[in-house]
Amino acid sequence: MINAIIIEDEKPALENLVSTLSVIASDVQVAARLSSVRESIEYLSQQQQPVADLIFSDVQLGDGLSFEIFNQSGIRIPVIFITGYDEFMLNAFEYNGIDYLLKPVDKESLSKALNKYRMLEKHFTDHNSFTNLLQYIGNHKKKRMIVKKGMENISLRLEDVVLFYTENKIVYVIDRWGKKYLADKNLSEMEEELDNNIFFRANRQYIININFVRGFKSYEKVKLMVDLTLPEINHAIIVSQEMAPQFREWMHNA
Repeated sequence: MINAIIIEDEKPALENLVSTLSVIASDVQVAARLSSVRESIEYLSQQQQPVADLIFSDVQLGDGLSFEIFNQSGIRIPVIFITGYDEFMLNAFEYNGIDYLLKPVDKESLSKALNKYRMLEKHFTDHNSFTNLLQYIGNHKKKRMIVKKGMENISLRLEDVVLFYTENKIVYVIDRWGKKYLADKNLSEMEEELDNNIFFRANRQYIININFVRGFKSYEKVKLMVDLTLPEINHAIIVSQEMAPQFREWMHNA
């Protein structure tokens, strides 16, 4: 039996979801129906862990975005996000999201989302129960990010990012084609979200992608200078003496 929570403030959408679940998934039991960010945070904070096995959540609620629920509560339960807009898709996978469905939800898409959950559960469930799945969700690193160029918001694949750097308290992103964009987070926040097998915080100013590092050489005896594969990017990236051992290990273990 899958114990589920539904977070939805539109009654027709709620009734449609409950009705569809009853038809296609007899093993899903709805344990709670919540309708706002505030109500959801209060409910989740009062429950013993684990609260539920799965959450179905609308993104836009009357008092804010549901992402705030998971941000404040800190729970790590798989979430299937349901919304009328696709603009939040990238954000959803930063907040325990395993799937993203557009309204109105139909039987086929909901069934596929539930099958994805069951496959994840089956894959990660062993003698440690659900712990491995929660760790997978909690450690899941994003594959894309939203950057800005002028008035335009662009979805940029992280594999195409050469480096992030900060200048005058603004964070810039440079891609493999030498294009420059603006990011809306500082380097410390970016560092937390990035896969540290691929990205390395070289110093206070730079985070670099290992796939664009040609090599490195000694600099001022105790530091290292990084050589990027894109010579037209005019940045001198110096790894400090303190970070040099970690950088060498990062390069050798890649």
